Amino acid sequence: MQFPYRDAVVNLLDTPGHEDFSEDTYRTLTAVDSALMVIDGAKGVEPRTIKLMEVCRLRDTPILTFVNKLDREIRDPVEVMDEIEDILQIQCAPMTWPIGMGRRFKGIYDLVGDRIVCYQSGHGHHIHDYTVIDGLDSAAARDLLGTDYDDFVAEIELVRGASHAFDRDDFLGATLTPVYFGTALANFGVREMLDGFVDFAPPPQPREADLRVVTPDEETFSGFVFKIQANMDPRHRDRIAFLRVCAGSYHQGMKIRHVRLGKDVKIADAVTFMAGDRVRTEEALPGDVIGLHNHGTIQIGDTFTEGEPLRFKGVPNFAPELFRRVRVKDPLKTKQLEKGLDQLSEEGASQVFKPLARNELVVGAVGSLQFDLVAYRLKDEYRADCVYEDANVYTARWVYCEDVKKLEEFKSKLRDYLAIDGGGYLTYLAPSRANLQLAEDRWPEVEFRKTREH
Repeated sequence: MQFPYRDAVVNLLDTPGHEDFSEDTYRTLTAVDSALMVIDGAKGVEPRTIKLMEVCRLRDTPILTFVNKLDREIRDPVEVMDEIEDILQIQCAPMTWPIGMGRRFKGIYDLVGDRIVCYQSGHGHHIHDYTVIDGLDSAAARDLLGTDYDDFVAEIELVRGASHAFDRDDFLGATLTPVYFGTALANFGVREMLDGFVDFAPPPQPREADLRVVTPDEETFSGFVFKIQANMDPRHRDRIAFLRVCAGSYHQGMKIRHVRLGKDVKIADAVTFMAGDRVRTEEALPGDVIGLHNHGTIQIGDTFTEGEPLRFKGVPNFAPELFRRVRVKDPLKTKQLEKGLDQLSEEGASQVFKPLARNELVVGAVGSLQFDLVAYRLKDEYRADCVYEDANVYTARWVYCEDVKKLEEFKSKLRDYLAIDGGGYLTYLAPSRANLQLAEDRWPEVEFRKTREH
């Protein structure tokens, strides 16, 4: 989604909630220049947050933090920040600070601007112009806080003394995160966070490709596909490939090179998503995301240029966390099942593995809902009604070894644990953590990687 704010254009790439995580969630983070981490003030750091942080660290992505749900009873803000620092290993620099919480929530104090923004409920659909009190030592601030005034002043002094001061270089280096407090449901505290985002977040950054580094100020167009979404329009079985523009500009009707296929294509119907609405794109600049209609020829990681045979790096496959064996109910539909799984794997909806020692198919996913989605699409689009069975797989690792002789020996002795993924890459399917550790210890010449490039 794209929206203007102040003198900037913000491209927001939302990630799914904790219940419907998928590999797309991780891959989306590889297409951004900075990230906004939303922390539930009551729950603190959640397991998926840790995973997302690991992905951000692959490219040292700068992170802003918004601690949410201040209109409810949350944990002590100092405790929440300590948890962020301890678990996520990133320094916190508070930029705003809550005045109370839940029923006692009165607003936030701007630590940088020395002002209080007074809370009012019921403004969730737009950013409201809330009442502002200038100066914590003002009479108005004393009236608002009442008998809590002295305690709050002492709390702020403690926060200032014990917390890290904001440093933009540390933020851009992904070692420090500015922390804002508020409640998104009421759109409160959001303005301060957006102001900080526009002030501190980096503009579109250079991007590494196989031949060279591409900078956003180049005149010729280039970009890469980081996500493919199917069935966005229920009336049509459309697939949209989301492309991040890295350099140059897109304009309607231009001809660009699909590098992997070595084919020039004319793009006249690219779309942009503005506040939830799909609109035809007339122009797109570096940092923008456009949607290309995909008829089965575009894959995740594909590069498009104005002719240069570039391939952008940093669009990985991530090791799945859940695994199921899959079989088709009607054996006569086996080819449809295999075709469907291969295409869904190319699209990023799931990953498929074909064990070397067994005639079976294993589907890997990051979130459990991916299995339901794959089963539905196999039946709906490929007429392959399937069932899942337990798979004795703990995790997957892509296998690399420069010593060809050693690799062949490895394949011979550990064939029972090896498979070929949807991209044709050798993969180790470990039945347990101990098994993986043992294999790594016994085969030091072999690399067991958690990610692989598309």
